Amino acid sequence: MALSTRLASSLRPALAALHRAAPGQCRGLSTPQAAEPSLDLGGIFPPLATPFSPAQEVDYAQLEGNLRRYASVPFRGLVALGSNGEYPYLASRERVEVVSCVRRALPRDRLLLAGSGCESTQATIELTVSMAEAGADVALVVTPCYYRGAMTTAALIHHYTEVGDASPIPVVLYSVPANTGLDLPMEAVITLAQHPNIIGIKDSGGDITRMGLMVHKTRQEDFQVLAGSAGFLLASYAVGASGGVCALANVLGEPLCQLDQLCRTGQWQEARELQHRLIEPNTAVTRRFGVPGLKKAMEWFGYYGGPCRAPLAPLSPAQVEELRSSFSANGWL
Repeated sequence: MALSTRLASSLRPALAALHRAAPGQCRGLSTPQAAEPSLDLGGIFPPLATPFSPAQEVDYAQLEGNLRRYASVPFRGLVALGSNGEYPYLASRERVEVVSCVRRALPRDRLLLAGSGCESTQATIELTVSMAEAGADVALVVTPCYYRGAMTTAALIHHYTEVGDASPIPVVLYSVPANTGLDLPMEAVITLAQHPNIIGIKDSGGDITRMGLMVHKTRQEDFQVLAGSAGFLLASYAVGASGGVCALANVLGEPLCQLDQLCRTGQWQEARELQHRLIEPNTAVTRRFGVPGLKKAMEWFGYYGGPCRAPLAPLSPAQVEELRSSFSANGWL
């Protein structure tokens, strides 16, 4: 089933032609790129929360309702089945159905990135093909980590190369050490950036030096770096990131798109002031209270949050008040 590297290379221009690149994208303060990317990832992507009913079944009607509201926000696209989508808690059938639902509701000029990373290379390839068939434009592939000690640079390069060869859609690497306990090694990123079907990385580690080095070392490749959190979005743009996949965009999508534009147009003072107001709310819905905090905050801004799947537990009343304070103290509530 695997495609050869040569075939994958020949598919890239055709795939890119299907998408309308976002206008006016730039690389912040980075060095000039050798060429325009074949598929422009510049802009903001919310990693969608997966709505559940009180019985903890996927609530597709509520998902569609959230998607209708997001349609008015100038996102570059959406991410389905990221960490904030409770991806590990969904059955394979549910994963495909969620992506199909999002694709049906999403305008064609907006990109759909879909999580397809599994622990084995074979399972990742199979799910990536299913995501492409369900309408995903790009596969977001998290690092396998269960056998963390064996995940050497060589092993990870082999894994992602096999996935890139076999995938009918472009692949974005996904490094989220807070969840996996594993940073995708820099050597692996630089090597994989040369693959014709691997077009970028979402880096959620927050190490700006590392992100800047990735931009610098891959500047001659068709490869883009995406910030994995709103808390360091401005800093990421300053070192050359193309965009951001930010949990907070589920709640404060318009302000994050505004921050994106301020950075792109060089309005750094205004961007800095806005960034400062986003740091505490972002920390609250990520590192501090996680997905339960994100879903609770969504309800305050008119979206459906609802319950998480067990074993994720709802916030306590005291935690809810702490969460609310992080938004109100920065002028969002």
